[in-house]
Amino acid sequence: MLTFEHQFATLPEPLWAACQPTPVVHPSLIAFNDALAAQLGMQTRPDDDTLAQWFSGNQLPPGAEPKALGYAGHQFGNFVPQLGDGRALLLGEVVDQSGLRRDVQLKGSGRTPFSRGGDGRSPLGPVLREYLVSEFMAAVGVPTTRALAAVATGERVNRQLPEPGAVFTRVASSHIRVGTFQFAAVRRDESALKALADHVIARHYPEAANAEDPYLALLEAVTARQAALVARWMSLGFIHGVMNTDNCSIAGETIDYGPCAFMEQFDPQKVFSSIDQGKRYAFDNQPAIAQWNLARFAETLLPLMREEGDAVVEQATEIIRGFTACFSAEQRRLHANKLGLASESDRAAPLMEALEIQMHQGRMDMTATFDALTHYTKELGAKALETDTSEQPQKEALLALTTQPDGLAAWLADWESAQQASQQSERLEAMRRANPVVIPRNHRIQEVIGAAVEGDFAPFHALLAAVTQPFDESEEARRLAAPATENEQVLRTFCGT
Repeated sequence: MLTFEHQFATLPEPLWAACQPTPVVHPSLIAFNDALAAQLGMQTRPDDDTLAQWFSGNQLPPGAEPKALGYAGHQFGNFVPQLGDGRALLLGEVVDQSGLRRDVQLKGSGRTPFSRGGDGRSPLGPVLREYLVSEFMAAVGVPTTRALAAVATGERVNRQLPEPGAVFTRVASSHIRVGTFQFAAVRRDESALKALADHVIARHYPEAANAEDPYLALLEAVTARQAALVARWMSLGFIHGVMNTDNCSIAGETIDYGPCAFMEQFDPQKVFSSIDQGKRYAFDNQPAIAQWNLARFAETLLPLMREEGDAVVEQATEIIRGFTACFSAEQRRLHANKLGLASESDRAAPLMEALEIQMHQGRMDMTATFDALTHYTKELGAKALETDTSEQPQKEALLALTTQPDGLAAWLADWESAQQASQQSERLEAMRRANPVVIPRNHRIQEVIGAAVEGDFAPFHALLAAVTQPFDESEEARRLAAPATENEQVLRTFCGT
């Protein structure tokens, strides 16, 4: 059983509204994350029927006190003063085995005071997508919300067509967003704003409490976490798809996996989201958008900061400018790991820039490219130790991924010289951990959803097993790792609302 606490409920009520979930017809458990439940302190696993009742909202888990959270947000650059949890309910907080406070939230559990005319439900497809992608992100070490449970409702929800419904249970360090601060700020409720900021400092950034200006220190800490997070996304080819301020977590976690996707053929301006017509949230735009979101966060904190007038604006602006340096430092580290170079190598950045040009021009699959490069590095190491007298099949496999092999061969020559200077044998393990074999490819997720709609969840469980062991080299992993053929490509992804 989970032991719920309710610290967020001590904040002023405009930031939340008590609300009960809407019961569903016939809940049935699709998946339950036993390992995560154990981390949260659940010592004995209830039976599947009980879990289905709890995590559909039909019966509340003992101690749960559901609340919908209020927030505002810039959606595609346009400010909406009231959004909020229109289909989600915070059951409460749990202090996990590491002493960290974590939210447990139902998503798709019915209408709330923030629903704005929506049905408060979620289709099955987005629930399975979020489960798979968030658990993959956790497996590769990217800060993320987690999947605790998925429950089929036995009902249909109407989107473009009627679809099976489901409820997702999400675990997060918190569900506080930039939009939460905007929600308090737009109401000019400085007491609520201060209470929220103090809550965030105590919960996520306790070191800021001792700073000369705690709220300026809070801005700096959130900026650093967001910069590192986006760098990690991009090292995997991840495109969030809807980086609105209400989807920007103050805790520095990836949150709200709506029309997200992983890029296959490398393209800096790649967009998958069906609603991002202007490419605002394209792959290469993500750092600038994160910085823009943080500027909106800074605006909400200005009334709380110690200085006033132009002085405080300049202080906050300087921190927001610092996003670029934080992002670049994390990106340099990640690039060195992906290329198998020493972290201090000054060749990682130009080599990565040149490889990205090769991947784009040669229509190369990003994940397959780095996986093949890792295998080639291993082959080079074996040759250096004179344990392998074969030819270079891994180099041939790598060159086979591009439509422009001459250009890639020239790049490989430059990279090999940098490798020799970096003691590649010591870097191979870091390289493998930076370059997963398996990612949740868009066409695989679509296959899983298609089967699940017909009542077959076996493909979902098979893909979940693979993406939560993303460095596995098994035959099954290799099968699921294969890039989409031209006929299998999924070019558009959709939001569950």
